[in-house]
Amino acid sequence: MPGRLRAWWRRRILERHPIGDADWSAALAGALILRRLAAPELERLRERATLFLHRTPFSPVDGFALTPAMKARIAALACLPALRLPEDALDAIRTVIVYPDAFVPEIEEMDEAGVVHRRREVRGGESWGHGAIVLAWTDVEASGHGEGYNVVIHEIAHVLDMGNGVPNGFPPLPPGMRAEAWTAAFSAAFADLNRRLDRHEEAPIDPYAAEAPEEFFAVTSELYFEQPETLHAAYPAVSDLLGRFYGGPLSAAASAP
Repeated sequence: MPGRLRAWWRRRILERHPIGDADWSAALAGALILRRLAAPELERLRERATLFLHRTPFSPVDGFALTPAMKARIAALACLPALRLPEDALDAIRTVIVYPDAFVPEIEEMDEAGVVHRRREVRGGESWGHGAIVLAWTDVEASGHGEGYNVVIHEIAHVLDMGNGVPNGFPPLPPGMRAEAWTAAFSAAFADLNRRLDRHEEAPIDPYAAEAPEEFFAVTSELYFEQPETLHAAYPAVSDLLGRFYGGPLSAAASAP
């Protein structure tokens, strides 16, 4: 969308279709990490979430009743990591599919011999290359409490990662960030996590991050917004680079609840 047209569309939506006060209050009440934000950041987040809701269809499945407050919560968590990114950062998302509970898709994997194996796996979220993210509402409810888990941010990280094509833990970097520094820090941390797990040592972050570089990026993105001190203690170089990637730490309220 051209800049002038986007600015007109933005003003029109914010004036005519803002997230209602009750729905916004409900979204904040369900997520501690949102309530920690200072007033200017919250206002900016509310605007971003309003625009996200207006342009992104939500598709509840299995007869699930998705309320405006639920949509507002998902939109707020989705827009949090993109708050300081360009306003079109999430334009690749074409639809949000919401299950009431964990879903069980069929996964296809090819082994080293070229044989395709199919299996079913319980999941709380997925990102599809054609612009859909899939979420389980129970996992959304478990997200945003400052405990390290956030399925929405995890899937948004995958969306950002796919800006270079397939997700591989190397998203398009903003100007001024060196690809070599990113690769070195993330590769070293990923290797360290896998070494610890191979030795049956306690992992400093969610072991799921060791599954693949793209999962490492998504899990550390969760931690950056949920428990930044945990991430920095475990992998300070990764924490610093994520800070630059996401535009720096968000302003905190003077007295977080």
